[in-house]
Amino acid sequence: MYKPRTYQQQFNTRRFSSFKVVYKETELWIGIDPSSYKEGMEQITYEIIVRLREKLDNYILNYPGFEKSLEPYPIKKGMPDEAKLLCHASQKAGIGPMGAVAGLFAQQVGEELAKIFSPKELVVENGGDLYVLVEENLFLTIFAGESLLSEKVGLVVPYEQTPLGVCTSAGTVGPSLSFGKADAVMVACKNTLEADAFATAFGNKIKNPDDIQTVLKSSEEYSEIGSIVAICGEKIGIRGNFEVRFVK
Repeated sequence: MYKPRTYQQQFNTRRFSSFKVVYKETELWIGIDPSSYKEGMEQITYEIIVRLREKLDNYILNYPGFEKSLEPYPIKKGMPDEAKLLCHASQKAGIGPMGAVAGLFAQQVGEELAKIFSPKELVVENGGDLYVLVEENLFLTIFAGESLLSEKVGLVVPYEQTPLGVCTSAGTVGPSLSFGKADAVMVACKNTLEADAFATAFGNKIKNPDDIQTVLKSSEEYSEIGSIVAICGEKIGIRGNFEVRFVK
């Protein structure tokens, strides 16, 4: 069942002008610094989404196993570039390719808008997965469902590290498929698809709070991960290079 994405209303309205673009099940929130906003951004965003959806939907129509696979999917001849990107990211994390699809849309839209309009600051949000391009540090609080830590802790995204992908997966929140019970697993990577894939993979592995430490240890194997924050119940685990703050 659809639930309104009320967290989108919590972005700093003085720092970001915003608009939303919806096509089929895809719903993106775009935040941009007011001085960089241009007429036509909504239409360009819509066209990018439609193009991506058509490529993936047509491929899935011919190869339904791509959408259904919960395991890494081999790259095949004739596969569209977007599907190849999904395969690359999901192979690193050990999940099915559609586990990184939200990150794909966030990154592709973000990169194209940045190329066309050269904004000073840009955030593309797709179901909790973000492409971030900023000129000053950005503090992102973590929504973790019913956990007492929900929106009480957040990640500081260093501006010099952007563009960057920051993605969140949860087993107790939202409609996305998860085999875990984590309230939130946030992962930051240079590549948004990889951040999405790793967040999904690690979220799958957390069945109870005691699994957090195992997941953090496992994340050390991947140099692509800049930071990871995992929340399950009243327990939180943090590893990485970015500052994590508690909200006063």
